[in-house]
Amino acid sequence: MPPFLALLLWVVLLLGLLWFDPAKDSGTSLALWVPLTWMFIIGSRLPSQWLGSQVGDMAQAMEEGNPLDRTVLFVLILLAVGILVSRSFNWGGFFTRNLVLIAFLSFALLSVFWSDFPLVTFKRWFRDLGNYFVILVVLSDPRPVEAVRMLLRRLCYLLIPLSIVLIKYYPEIGKQYGAWSGASMYTGVTTSKNMLGVLCLISGIFFFWDTATRWSDRRERRTKRVILLNVAFIAMTLWLLNLSSSATSSVCLAIGCLVSAAAHSGMVKRHPAFLKVLIPTTFCLYLVLAFGFHLNGEMASQVGRDPTMTDRTLIWEAVLSLHTNPLVGTGYESFWLGPRLERVWRVVNHINESHNGYLEVYLNLGLIGLFLLVGFLIASYRNICGRLTPFSSIASLNFALWTIMLFYNVTEAAFKSSLIWLTFLLAAVAVPERAADHLRNFAALDNAGAIERFRRLTLETTSRRR
Repeated sequence: MPPFLALLLWVVLLLGLLWFDPAKDSGTSLALWVPLTWMFIIGSRLPSQWLGSQVGDMAQAMEEGNPLDRTVLFVLILLAVGILVSRSFNWGGFFTRNLVLIAFLSFALLSVFWSDFPLVTFKRWFRDLGNYFVILVVLSDPRPVEAVRMLLRRLCYLLIPLSIVLIKYYPEIGKQYGAWSGASMYTGVTTSKNMLGVLCLISGIFFFWDTATRWSDRRERRTKRVILLNVAFIAMTLWLLNLSSSATSSVCLAIGCLVSAAAHSGMVKRHPAFLKVLIPTTFCLYLVLAFGFHLNGEMASQVGRDPTMTDRTLIWEAVLSLHTNPLVGTGYESFWLGPRLERVWRVVNHINESHNGYLEVYLNLGLIGLFLLVGFLIASYRNICGRLTPFSSIASLNFALWTIMLFYNVTEAAFKSSLIWLTFLLAAVAVPERAADHLRNFAALDNAGAIERFRRLTLETTSRRR
């Protein structure tokens, strides 16, 4: 098939999916196209790269950035803020419910004063602030659960089939070659094989969760079509994930699916405290085994992989040898700039991240920033645990995303502007709920008895007051 015809076929199928989608919800707001556009850019390539700039150009201009990219992202930020203003968003309630997150962002802004590159630090902080605005557009929707569903579904509709088209018919875009080894790496719509792995990770966990929540109604005609569509996308996702050769994303997808399935099980519904304790306990045990007994390196050797985990241990030693300020770091997103980058490249060439999210935060914001980040993770977990009730099926997705973030950041750096971080914020950020939307949010949940139980509780409360 000629490449142009394949691309045209993708456009036709995409329009057909968006128009005739059996999972389509006419009640979702058109404002969702703003966060969808933002996530499309973060999850694939910057506008300048889509228009022809080489991926390597970005590494050469890490300090300057690109005017086109800044303009597009700035317009999207303005649109997101305008939408929140039009909805009379309760900023006071948001700050109150997310004190640790606000503290983390405020400390990141303060790091401008001790950064070696203050202007670059401020630009990146302001750009990343847009992540939170677009997420609030989704979460402040009158039907937030359905808004999250439609956002992730449409994002996968856009990126998964397009990645297949680029890999098969536009290899000059969908593939890369190692600078030293010359080995081919499949990237699809993204700029690296690890980013393609993240895209597959988000797609796989979403369609698995969506299928699990609809499984009880699988005999209905509409639900059956949705499940069949989900299965088709799961198959495409697994094919791409295999091509990406991203071990971290593959393991995290398996973990996320297990957590989501466990949250839907009858035992967890009867004893939710079991899952609440199991997840953090398992992660702490993994950390002890991985770094106390070098489990990661031994497991990699057993399956025929590099015991240094593709030079990750060398990277960790190299960045720690620079002895940055242990309390406040080098400044928000400014470690990989200037002489520090050159010194690391003498050990491991052509990298711009430490391949460990916790270490990355330490390098940029020191122990204070790392402490605030851990505090946000704990606060978000408490928020997610509060939603694990018979009313809500979204809690199973939230648990899976939270667990994935913990494990993924052990060997990759994702506590920054990335697709997995944006998706995690959908579960972690607490938004004040408008009273007028309370009953409609229950109606959006999958549990068929949620509305009736809510009404009974309301009647009982009213009768007690009388």
